[in-house]
Amino acid sequence: MTTYEQQSFYDAVGGHPTFERIVGRFYEGVANDPVLRPIYPEEDLDAAADRFRMFLEQYWGGPTTYSDTRGHPRLRMRHAPFAVSPTARDHWLAHMRVALDESGMTPEQIETLWDYVTRAAQSLVNTSDEPATTSARRAR
Repeated sequence: MTTYEQQSFYDAVGGHPTFERIVGRFYEGVANDPVLRPIYPEEDLDAAADRFRMFLEQYWGGPTTYSDTRGHPRLRMRHAPFAVSPTARDHWLAHMRVALDESGMTPEQIETLWDYVTRAAQSLVNTSDEPATTSARRAR
């Protein structure tokens, strides 16, 4: 590597094996989560895990497989059909925190990725945790 080239975050954290480990551990948590599991329409989470891993790899400077196979990420559009509440966000982040903490990355690398996923998770919240009847009563 010349002094003019910079290493991507993807390469700095260990590339594909690291992202595979993070996503694998994350989905272990999702598989048994009573709040999150119903959000995933597929019986087998492998396809969701592959999509998420490809997205993260591409975002952090790895292969462009996600866009090559699925087009632009359009995160908000892709998540719009699913009710993502603050509670779902918190469960998602709890599983991601475990996955990052067990990833083998440095604390600085973990915090870089954590900062991104917390902002992304917040941006995908599209509903409240309040029952619709409570909201309707307040509107009167």
